Amino acid sequence: MSDIILEVKNLSVRFDGNKVIDDLSFDLREKDNLVILGPNGAGKTVLLKTLLGIFPFQGNIRWRENIKIGYVPQKFLADKNIPLNIEEFFKFKKINSEEIAAVLKSVGIKDKTIFSKRIGALSSGQLQRILIAWALIDNPDILLFDEPTAGIDIEGEETIYNLLSQIEKERDLTIILITHDLSVVYKFADSVLCLNKKAVCQGPPQEVLKLENLNQLYGGEIKFYQHGH
Repeated sequence: MSDIILEVKNLSVRFDGNKVIDDLSFDLREKDNLVILGPNGAGKTVLLKTLLGIFPFQGNIRWRENIKIGYVPQKFLADKNIPLNIEEFFKFKKINSEEIAAVLKSVGIKDKTIFSKRIGALSSGQLQRILIAWALIDNPDILLFDEPTAGIDIEGEETIYNLLSQIEKERDLTIILITHDLSVVYKFADSVLCLNKKAVCQGPPQEVLKLENLNQLYGGEIKFYQHGH
C-alpha cells in the first residue's frame, strides 16, 4: 500500500454563515489521482483553495510533512496590455533561460519564439500550458488542477489531458483534478470524489459513476448516460 499523503477529516467551510463544504472526509494516497466531480457551486474550487491554506475552515487537513504542492488555477485572466512577456514571467521564479526552455519543453512548447510573447497575447491552450509549466518548476509532489480545460477547444482539451498523463508518468506525481468530463474520469482517476457541499459518493470510478449517483450529484439533470469507451 502506498502512503497516505493527505487526510481530510470532518472539513467544513463557511462563508457569511453559509456552509459551502459540510463535514467532508477523505484520504489520498501517494500516486493516486483523485478527480473531483460536482455541479457549479458545489464547493470544488473552495475545496482546493482550502487545501492550499487560502480559506479558514473547521475540521482537520493533514498533508504529509514537507510536501510540495503545485497549483494550476481555473481562471487566470491575463490583461492584453500587461507589458510582461513569457521569459519575464518565468524569471519571477528565479530560473535562467535554459531552465525556462526545459520546463516549457516538458509541457509541449518547443518554439523559443514564445519567450518574447506577451502573456496577454497567448491562446487559451498556450496559457494553460504556461501555467502548468509554472506549477512544475518547483518539482511538486502533488499537482492541484482546477478544471484545466475551462475555455479550451475540444482538440486542445484532449492534448491537455494527454499532457497531464505524460507529466504524471515522467515526474511520478499525485494529481487532484476538478473536471466536468466524465470520459476523463475513467482514463485518469484512481478515485473519485462526488461533491455537492457534502460527499455524495466517493471511491473508484467503476463503482462510483453509476446513474443514480450522478443523478443525485447533479440534481437529476442527467437523463441518459452511457460510457462509450
